[in-house]
Amino acid sequence: MTLSLVLVVAAALFSVGLWGALSQQVVVMVMMGIELMINAVVLAGGAFWWFTSPTPDGQVLLLVVIAAMTVEMAMGFAVALLLHRRRGTDMTDMAAELNR
Repeated sequence: MTLSLVLVVAAALFSVGLWGALSQQVVVMVMMGIELMINAVVLAGGAFWWFTSPTPDGQVLLLVVIAAMTVEMAMGFAVALLLHRRRGTDMTDMAAELNR
């Protein structure tokens, strides 16, 4: 497996995530697209780290990034749940009205 192949896979994953985030109106689907884009960045960063210096030092940083992604997605799902409970819908158009 070469660096260029991993970067092509990361670019494809980022493209699918971008399409998913921009084309959907359901909050959970938008968050899934954002998650795919972040995973693509983590994959590209891990590939660069592995091909430049194959030591396990970079894995710690990637685990910290993945842990931060988990917290971010948990908060996003909490907002989506609040939106669904308050408005009875999970569309992004209704998210602007949460401040009332």
